[in-house]
Amino acid sequence: MVGAQEASVERAATRQASFPHLWILYLERSLHKEVAELERTAGAQQGRPASPRASGEWRRRRRRQSSRGFSQAAVRAAGRPPPPCPAKAMASKLLRAVILGPPGSGKGTVCQRVAQSFGLQHLSSGHFLRENIRANTEVGDMAKQYIEKGLLVPDHVITRLMMSELENRRLEHWLLDGFPRTLVQAEALDKICELDLVITLNIPFETLKDRLSRRWIHPPSGRVYNLDFNPPHVHGIDDITGEPLVQQEDDKPEAVAARLRQYKDVAKPVIELYKSRGVLHQFSGTETNKIWPYVYTLFSNKITPIQSKEAY
Repeated sequence: MVGAQEASVERAATRQASFPHLWILYLERSLHKEVAELERTAGAQQGRPASPRASGEWRRRRRRQSSRGFSQAAVRAAGRPPPPCPAKAMASKLLRAVILGPPGSGKGTVCQRVAQSFGLQHLSSGHFLRENIRANTEVGDMAKQYIEKGLLVPDHVITRLMMSELENRRLEHWLLDGFPRTLVQAEALDKICELDLVITLNIPFETLKDRLSRRWIHPPSGRVYNLDFNPPHVHGIDDITGEPLVQQEDDKPEAVAARLRQYKDVAKPVIELYKSRGVLHQFSGTETNKIWPYVYTLFSNKITPIQSKEAY
């Protein structure tokens, strides 16, 4: 009988890698059978009650005692730790998310709400560029040379900047805004982390054109105002510093169409990459307030909120 049991265990073990949960169940059942056999043998030797009722009750007590804690032992034997409860799993994993969208799509507003609702760090590539330019860092000086010529900051410069910032935030939940913009940047990001969520905002062209033509910027801080739904307290003046606002050349109506076409061409392979991995979530609409509840629900499935979506 012992030889038969060993052969049975050996056959079951070959299926352990593919069916670990079935392996655990097998171990538990095998243990109960072994305990029952030992009990019958021991009872006969030690003169325990032979009546079915008495011997059955004794076996049940022994099985309860033997089975306590065995699930943990069986899990360890199968080479898998016991699964944590959902709340602990959600709390223990650091969330890595990215938001994509054309100029004027409302990325900044969505990022601000996500950061406040879920405690994520909003990591904006534009913000880091401005900080490094003001601080005259090496990467800031490199970026400044391209910006002053009206050129886009190349991949190797922005990637170097963002890798440095992300290295300092390895123990934080974060949401990336403005990076990665290109497939080269996305591949660089792949080397240091695995993304959990990628959001892309799909806004109609006419809505984007209207938003950008009504958008004014405070260049030193990057604060954005819209004359329709987020106007400054005083027209043309930054609310915080009192400094003048400007309209970027790229935001003027004659430049908007070309700017949006350029974004679409560059972003398409990045969107396709994340779509193929099953982490991409698209949200369409013309108003951020109507898109926001769906974004909130998506993040709520990944991380515990600290603020209700009705706060906005």
